[in-house]
Amino acid sequence: MSLQNALGAPVRPAHTQIPPDIAQAADYERHAIHHIEALAWQHIQGGADQHLTLAHNRAAFDQLRLLPQPIAQLGAAHTRIQLLGHTLHSPLLLAPVAYQQLAHPMGELATIQAAMALQTGMVVSTLSSHTLEDIAATADQAVQELGIGAPRWFQLYLQPQREHSLQLIRRAEAAGYTALVWTVDASIKRSGLALPAGVHAANLRGMPTIQHTSTLQGPMLFGTPLVQQAPTWEDLRWLRAQTSLPLIVKGVLSPAQARQAIDLGADALIVSNHGGRVLDGVVSPLDVLPAIARAVTPDVPLLLDSGVRHGTDVVKALALGARAVLIGRPPMHALATAGMLGVAHLLHLLRAELELAMAHLGCATVADITPQVLWNAP
Repeated sequence: MSLQNALGAPVRPAHTQIPPDIAQAADYERHAIHHIEALAWQHIQGGADQHLTLAHNRAAFDQLRLLPQPIAQLGAAHTRIQLLGHTLHSPLLLAPVAYQQLAHPMGELATIQAAMALQTGMVVSTLSSHTLEDIAATADQAVQELGIGAPRWFQLYLQPQREHSLQLIRRAEAAGYTALVWTVDASIKRSGLALPAGVHAANLRGMPTIQHTSTLQGPMLFGTPLVQQAPTWEDLRWLRAQTSLPLIVKGVLSPAQARQAIDLGADALIVSNHGGRVLDGVVSPLDVLPAIARAVTPDVPLLLDSGVRHGTDVVKALALGARAVLIGRPPMHALATAGMLGVAHLLHLLRAELELAMAHLGCATVADITPQVLWNAP
């Protein structure tokens, strides 16, 4: 019996060409629902509870208005940025997304090929469906063939035993990852996804995992081993002592905790609410970004994810203090629709939208994107 998508129809294989009606990132979402099995689609698209946070992430971008300033010198315009010792072609990175084989058989291997071809940094998840080594080797081969590329970072979920976390760190260092991204906002979350046959957390083979199902007479969360995995400041101190790689903390929304994370050795922060997937009713990263920018020194790179869908979203995030943004769900949509080619096309679309917005706003470089490009800046 064939797998069914969320529309109740058989799942279609990915296109070998880009569908001709795709003009923006949202168009890939419309196509992707036909190519992903129903439960996987629910997992990819889902948010916590009533999806209030999920909706507010978009609303925060939509309520900001841009102020065009079209009289400008744009002859030498570009979108390059400097970030953690590397030059990036644009302030756009691929966020860590787990189990990308849910969208396409090649999963992360196709995604990183597209990222290297479009000179876009990629953050590889601990829960990738290919090993971090295989993903790195695919990136290296693409760079060798194309003569261009971009940095790759490794996202770390701390494991129940520190020796296993340290193994992941050492593997990432040996495979050429250039930064470590510690996610702090998703160690405790609901999970209802049963992975299909052939899809698994490739990096965690042989490592124990902790899960908990509450019962009427037993503990719900407090008092269980699961809650003991909640991140602590001591974990940050330990991580900082284990690696010389730049250390980025992902999932910070509190200005006070942002400042403390930097004080304890973090090199950068990703302001994120995990795409609205963990807790409902949470402030959007865009809303809190200006306060976090005020809480840390100007030299601290702030990145933002959760809700970025358009080139104008990138501008709005940068205007409020972000150095770069990350995108999560859209690459999964593009991957499901047209594989590696789809992800590359998606990145091309977003960068084209960014350049168009910058041109209308009179911004020849990313450094020119300041609160002055917003009519109603907070």
